Amino acid sequence: MDDENDRTASLMTPAKLAQVAATAKATVSPSAFLDRMAADVGHQHVSRLAELQKQLEDQSRLAPAESLQAAVDKLAEKLGKMDFAPLEVKGIIANLTGKAKAAGAEFAYRVGKVDKAAQALADLVVPMQKEQATRDAAHERTMVEFDVEYKALDKVIDQGARWLQDMRNQLKTREADASLDAEGRAQLAQDSSRCELLVGRLKSLRAAAAASQQAHGEARATAKRRIEVLQAATRLLNGEVAEWRHGLGALAEAATEGKAEGPRIKQGQELTGSVRARTEALQADCGQLCTHETTLQRQLAAMGEQLRAAG
Repeated sequence: MDDENDRTASLMTPAKLAQVAATAKATVSPSAFLDRMAADVGHQHVSRLAELQKQLEDQSRLAPAESLQAAVDKLAEKLGKMDFAPLEVKGIIANLTGKAKAAGAEFAYRVGKVDKAAQALADLVVPMQKEQATRDAAHERTMVEFDVEYKALDKVIDQGARWLQDMRNQLKTREADASLDAEGRAQLAQDSSRCELLVGRLKSLRAAAAASQQAHGEARATAKRRIEVLQAATRLLNGEVAEWRHGLGALAEAATEGKAEGPRIKQGQELTGSVRARTEALQADCGQLCTHETTLQRQLAAMGEQLRAAG
């Protein structure tokens, strides 16, 4: 079907189609229209939705949550190994035996591990955040067109259903005509068969539209959650982690010399507790984002199957 005919057929009302048919034949027959509509009604929208589905799949792979989850998990792991108790060993004996400095060196080593994990997270989040604006713009363009296409497909389905009902009513009227001859009844049977073909076509289009709508909703939810997670990671790095690095860096330096003081140790414990709490919250956020991405991939795959079936 050429573009102009497809667009015309999809927008004409059942009454208008019947009127056009009546000008061609004395008896209204859906034959010529059903042959074409049953074959590829809504084809343009289905084809474009398939292209947009591929775009969404490609976009969803650009910044997978698994890499972010792994970096946050590593930071949480290193924070969990922080131990302040050895720093509290004091006294002349501890200084003479070198226990204080040994404990300080071990503590500084642990601080370095946390710092390295925090830097790895920053190295991942910073470029992701910088690319977010460009990625969001491309994603939004896809989503806007996606919304237009699946709503247009819904409209075609609705018009097709009303057109089909109109044709069925006409078939019933013709069937009740006692004067209908053998040729007329043969044509009636043929038209009824074509109506059933259209029923199957509309069913496949409904399945494609429903799958598209589900994928559209999940794509929106996933994009929103991704933005929230990146913002949370950025706040963690610029806030608690930055403060932790400053405070614990000074404490580690003092500890290696066996000069860690009680107030500074307490401050370090508080800073570490704060970072751990926010990191664990970010872990949960990343887990939710991973779930969203998995669901989106599954729904996009289902959408692709339905579109291929309707293609």
